[in-house]
Amino acid sequence: MSKFLNIIFVIHLLVIGLVITGILPRAVVPFWTIALTVQVLLVSLEDSTTFFVRSIPFFIAIPITAGFDSLNMWRILSGLIFIKWALSHVRHRMSYMYDMRCRTVCLLLAGLLLLAILSATQAQNYILSAKRIIYFINLSLIGIVIYDLVRKNQDFSRRLIKNIAIPTIIVVLLGMVQLAMTYFMDIFRFVDFWGGVVERNMYGNVWAETAIKANTWFAYFGDQLSLRMFSIFPDSHSFPIFLLLGLPAVMAIALKKVVGKGIGFKTMLKTRASMLVIFTPIIFLALILTGTRGIWVAGVMSAILAIFLIFRLRKTHVALRRPYIEFGYISSYLAIFFLLFGVAYYIIASDQFMAEKNSTGMLAKRARSVIDISETSNARRIEIWKDSLRSIIKHPLLGVGIGNFPVVVREDLARVKAGSSAHNLYLNIAAEMGIPALILALWFLWLLLKKLYNNFLKPVTSYQLPITIYFGSLLIFLPWVLVYSLTDVAIFDERAFLLFVTTIALVLAQKENGRAAE
Repeated sequence: MSKFLNIIFVIHLLVIGLVITGILPRAVVPFWTIALTVQVLLVSLEDSTTFFVRSIPFFIAIPITAGFDSLNMWRILSGLIFIKWALSHVRHRMSYMYDMRCRTVCLLLAGLLLLAILSATQAQNYILSAKRIIYFINLSLIGIVIYDLVRKNQDFSRRLIKNIAIPTIIVVLLGMVQLAMTYFMDIFRFVDFWGGVVERNMYGNVWAETAIKANTWFAYFGDQLSLRMFSIFPDSHSFPIFLLLGLPAVMAIALKKVVGKGIGFKTMLKTRASMLVIFTPIIFLALILTGTRGIWVAGVMSAILAIFLIFRLRKTHVALRRPYIEFGYISSYLAIFFLLFGVAYYIIASDQFMAEKNSTGMLAKRARSVIDISETSNARRIEIWKDSLRSIIKHPLLGVGIGNFPVVVREDLARVKAGSSAHNLYLNIAAEMGIPALILALWFLWLLLKKLYNNFLKPVTSYQLPITIYFGSLLIFLPWVLVYSLTDVAIFDERAFLLFVTTIALVLAQKENGRAAE
């Protein structure tokens, strides 16, 4: 990114930082949004897209009126970038529709959109359905632009990977600052600051009230509690998803020198990586400290998958490369994740919020609660799954209508804003949009993983090595997110989903033998 845009990004961080900490009033946000809009219109499409990706976690809600202060600035900027992209095609290449001809993936996504629209006919609240459809279309616009830019210039992938790593590192460092604050604030001051100031200024009054009431920021054990790290994200569920999707970019930059040796596993282990590699264990530790049990379990499943892939890749040789050695080295970092539970044990057991803890087994208790179906959270989740299955059987074709999930569990539709869901991405899709939509979604995810695997096997030059490492790492961390989604729908959070869409575009746009994704 140009020096000018780097300066704009730093100013953006300063403005947002001053606003969310309450130093500057939220009234400055509309004016800064206008400034960013002008910047998007003036710079090149590649620069504006890169800036957008780098800024994903740092877009905040615009206080338009006292009762409507939750419209996030990313929604305006992504729309402008898409319009700019579309107009450039109209002016310079009328045949772009032919060049972006819909193949299997395109048809699957179009089918999902059609089913979403049709499911709205079954909704009790058509407005909620319409809002949800617009929301997902808005989220997907940047992916279309990224896909086309990468197809036209494969080197653009390297640039995007660097700009995914930057926000990933920043938000995990902010998470560590948040952790440090638990040793200097009591629980009331902590909630007042993070809920009443940071969250309110970032996401608006409605979400701040919801977040404080939902209270997913702490792990409780009787009268003792421990922080579940969430950084500047809405909760401790979307934050780890963003980290998992961003970690491959960090590893791609940090491990380029090591994997570039390409000699053997032992040689790689002895080779010093970039200093950026220190953020890998920091990110792993943050994943543990979110206290999100589904993330821990999905990590185990991802490790099992990595072992399976190593044996599968042993049979595959690409030119002079031995992919199983490269992937084996990349996946060896998973050992750090499990070792860091020892560090997390002492952090979680330490005295936080100015209150003394009399138990050192808080982490162990939370880990054991994963298999305790009588535990409150687990019992409620199982009950919701049963309700979802009953609803799917009753409404198999089009569900109850996208955006209308509270109907499934007999809750007020106002609970949509509070995050009412099936606590399972796949059940949620089937319950809201029907079994055909679930089939299309699973088919799409299968093709995505297949394309990702083929991207990793693609012969590359040393210049393209970071892209290969990125895809190799993503073979571990994308399935991690998809397995975690068996217990949550946090991937629908706008920050997590924007990075997910960016990841999808990067994977599908890579060319194989001169051709993009089928």
